[in-house]
Amino acid sequence: MLKLAQEIAQNLLEIQAVFLAPKKPFTWASGIKSPIYTDNRITMSFPKVRCLIAKSFAQKIKEIYPKVEVIAGVATSGIPHAAWVAKELNLPMVYIRSKPKDHGQDKQIEGKISKKAKIVVIEDLISTGGSVLEAVAAAKREGADVLGVAAIFTYELPQGKENFEKADVKLLTLSNYTSLIEIAKKIGYINEEELVLLKRFKKNQQNWQ
Repeated sequence: MLKLAQEIAQNLLEIQAVFLAPKKPFTWASGIKSPIYTDNRITMSFPKVRCLIAKSFAQKIKEIYPKVEVIAGVATSGIPHAAWVAKELNLPMVYIRSKPKDHGQDKQIEGKISKKAKIVVIEDLISTGGSVLEAVAAAKREGADVLGVAAIFTYELPQGKENFEKADVKLLTLSNYTSLIEIAKKIGYINEEELVLLKRFKKNQQNWQ
């Protein structure tokens, strides 16, 4: 039986939420050439996959953060997953914008968070962690007690790890780059030569080709 991280990674490959192309790399917005492209929004269209993600999130959050009181989603991609997890756990849910609205009540957080509410923030993907850590900061400004961040997938970038450590925020992920390339080789999605390139990218994102 596959480990959860590999099972989710295989699902992401099968529904084409993740693409691996070590010989024809993608260009990220940062300009980095990358052999992987991820769009976990695709999971919304596949009930079996999104249910596995929601139930896995719920189980791990109950185990690691048993005192959680509110589930928060990062706009926009974390919102649906936060809603499904909140339903699984029968907890209130809110979502956090990237910045406050420029009209009305200038809200950055939609929904109700009481002072010192214990929350877990849901995100779909972790690269450097910038956007979700901004959401965490916004929740803290509202007086929330942020227990940690939970994400579907992480690229395991050194900068991301460093940013979470610097912010003193705990990170829980269901799957990761290492599990993804391992299962990709196992199911024949990539060959041995491509696996070598993909492992090299993990070690050095700037100079791996």
